[in-house]
Amino acid sequence: MPEIRYSSSYQGMTRVGKRPAITDLKQFGLTFTRAIKSCYRPGSSKAPCDPKGLRLMRWFIVILTMFSASQSFATSPTVRSGGSIEFADVTYRLDGIDAPALDQICIDDHADTWACGVDARDQLARLINGHEVRCEDFGPDATYTKWHIGVCTVEGETTSLNQLLVRQGFAMNFEPSARGQFKADEADARDHRRGLWKGCFVAPQEFRGGRKDGALLGGACRTDKDREIREALFPDPPTMPPACSIKGKFALRARVTGNVGIYHLQACRTYPALTRPDRWFCSEDDAKAAGFRKAYNCRSFVRQRT
Repeated sequence: MPEIRYSSSYQGMTRVGKRPAITDLKQFGLTFTRAIKSCYRPGSSKAPCDPKGLRLMRWFIVILTMFSASQSFATSPTVRSGGSIEFADVTYRLDGIDAPALDQICIDDHADTWACGVDARDQLARLINGHEVRCEDFGPDATYTKWHIGVCTVEGETTSLNQLLVRQGFAMNFEPSARGQFKADEADARDHRRGLWKGCFVAPQEFRGGRKDGALLGGACRTDKDREIREALFPDPPTMPPACSIKGKFALRARVTGNVGIYHLQACRTYPALTRPDRWFCSEDDAKAAGFRKAYNCRSFVRQRT
């Protein structure tokens, strides 16, 4: 199997923020409690004694309501993949785009295999570049409700990260959620062979579904090398990205529970025997978000880092 090129900056998930996130409203709650205590005399059941304290309480109620309703905070994220970022209390899948998973392989413009999923992740980290990010929350992800869908923008910028990734060729316009808004950006990236389009690849959605007969995309695809290209894009067995040791296997029996496959941790009895997985994941959340469920033979008392 040819050697796959990885970015030297890869270290699992990339931390790009400068300070901890504070999206959980705990600080507001503590201050609100102090305001309530200051408004009553100790040991008294009478009405509030300080009108100024009452006004302060009203302001805090308004602020808490605004924060709870908007779900749009500017904080420091961790980049999980080319299409998802994680804050302290929520992970966002970027709405309207289809970005490569960390374990996706592409072919570059020199006909070499290329860890394009890792590079897409690194490109998103470079776009954030240590700045705070604000996300507009569109609610839970239909595939994995623990994650949310969002449009995220670097603080002070006007173009979303969603659009920039498509414009730079590291993601595709994804319908119907994109509603056509990134089609022009995708066409421009394709015409100028930016990002993924400089080489040859299958759409990220096709890769995640294991569809080896999906359409070949990009400026470096050769019709006379179709079989060789597909073997390179879907290596058997696939190469494990650094720090991503969870094995995933497509399985018909997983569809009984509404999944596409089963993931195996190192604590699972089947882990050593599964030498030809279909996918690799860095965390259980990543596996679940991709539609995989945990193998039933995993030892529950062994704690797995996610």
